[in-house]
Amino acid sequence: MVHYFATVARGLESLAAQEIEALGGQNVSPGFCGVDFTGDRPLLYRVNLWARLPFRILATVATFPCATADDLYDGIQALDWSTYLTPEQTLAVNATGKTQRLNHSHFTALQVKNAIVDQQRDRSGSRSTVDPQTPDVQVNVHLYQGQATVSLDSSGGSLHRRGYRPAVGMAPLKESLAAALVYLTEWQPDQAFCDPMCGSGTLPLEASLIALNHAPGLQRDRFGFETWPDFDPVCWQQLRQEAEAAQRPELGAPIVGCDRDQDVIEQARTNAECCGINTHLEFYQQDLSTVEAPATSGVVLCNPPYGKRLGQGEDLAALYKLLGNVLKQQFKGWTAYVLSGNKALAQSIGLKSAQRWPIYNGTLPCQLMKYELY
Repeated sequence: MVHYFATVARGLESLAAQEIEALGGQNVSPGFCGVDFTGDRPLLYRVNLWARLPFRILATVATFPCATADDLYDGIQALDWSTYLTPEQTLAVNATGKTQRLNHSHFTALQVKNAIVDQQRDRSGSRSTVDPQTPDVQVNVHLYQGQATVSLDSSGGSLHRRGYRPAVGMAPLKESLAAALVYLTEWQPDQAFCDPMCGSGTLPLEASLIALNHAPGLQRDRFGFETWPDFDPVCWQQLRQEAEAAQRPELGAPIVGCDRDQDVIEQARTNAECCGINTHLEFYQQDLSTVEAPATSGVVLCNPPYGKRLGQGEDLAALYKLLGNVLKQQFKGWTAYVLSGNKALAQSIGLKSAQRWPIYNGTLPCQLMKYELY
């Protein structure tokens, strides 16, 4: 059993822990911006392939006491790097955290790199070259409370980049946050789903991928673990084939996204095409004032502009008031959820929220508000 750590957005740790447990993770424990868990190699591949909320899955190599640069160098040298990296493979090191005497991440990363390549040179006469963009092996070192934790990044690029979204609007939600919001609504695939302000379509797309049981990792070009010396291609291929076989052929209920901007609707359609689900969900250009519910009941989920990156100079209070009116008049029998990073604007919706969740959209504190529409 190997110890793993999934990095996640702040505030989503418990939700991500539930997801990892459902995928077979053991000893699952949410922490700050991450989830600890244990499992075997197939589990590592499965979590990378199926988990919708994490950014990266780190496989822990070692933890050792570390106060100084010498402690760090010696601790890294004490590990047998031939297990994880051959001199022919490229390498990158990412450092986070600090101690009193190691407080510069670039120096920390350099010290780790030097310790690894010095060991390689001593043993074989050759060493790995550094490739900061697409390394064969990405080493992560985290310093905290006098300890260094050394891990390998099994994901490669961040898992929120599903590979389906070449076209994005001006202030897109990360795919992982969009999936988390869909989970928080407790929407079920047999319910209708509507985003009346969908932008480039991330919320309806993530809902559709959940409803169709599409593994989010199937769209990605590569994962970090595929270039590890112990990579098991047979196991990985089997997991991919199982994921493809598990896909559902049809949606159980309509999933709709609309936006007043025809250009971003075209972007949303392009994104749906990229993940092969363009024939399932609907995107159409529609002004908010004329949006109608696509079914008698379901879930509305939207992320209107907060005035931080989008909507500056617009009368956003009027937009939020209009949103409240449309929800009240056109979506009777539905449950609505609105993510907003602006409390004053949220009050302009004019509806009493039944529940609120604190959410971080990047570094921006937001609230997800629930409205029961009768």
